[in-house]
Amino acid sequence: MDRSSIAFGLMALLAALMIAAAVSDLRSRSISNGLNGTIALLAIPFWIASGLSLWPDIPIQFGAAFAVFLLFAGLFAIGAMGGGDVKMIGAVMLWIPLPLFVPMLTVMALGGGLLSAIMLVHIKLRPSGKPVEVPYGVAIAAAGLWALHQHYLNQFQFIGSA
Repeated sequence: MDRSSIAFGLMALLAALMIAAAVSDLRSRSISNGLNGTIALLAIPFWIASGLSLWPDIPIQFGAAFAVFLLFAGLFAIGAMGGGDVKMIGAVMLWIPLPLFVPMLTVMALGGGLLSAIMLVHIKLRPSGKPVEVPYGVAIAAAGLWALHQHYLNQFQFIGSA
């Protein structure tokens, strides 16, 4: 089995784990630490299979993902995001190539905004005494799947590039 096959298999596993996290967040408004930890730890063999160099590629990838995690930890500190969502975004960003960080975060924000709007409509149609909790893991998973497709599965990347 060659490295590209291993990398592709790990990407398929990541996709399944992100979907599982989204479903978990939809059902219980929580994402388990085990699921987030698995996503994070599997990034290491993915880096190796993808051909990232030990220096400087892997430290740069880790540092950038950690910076995103810290940014979202700040949002958790002010009560704007849940802890499982913050851990999930940090774990997923370990897999995302640096040029796709900002586009992925943009897709995630748009998805999260749409999800929030849907939740507001739902709460207006079916009022309850509970506070509105947005399952942001759905937006993270959707953006992660989009980013994986853009970088690894999109065979038409050359279109529009000059």
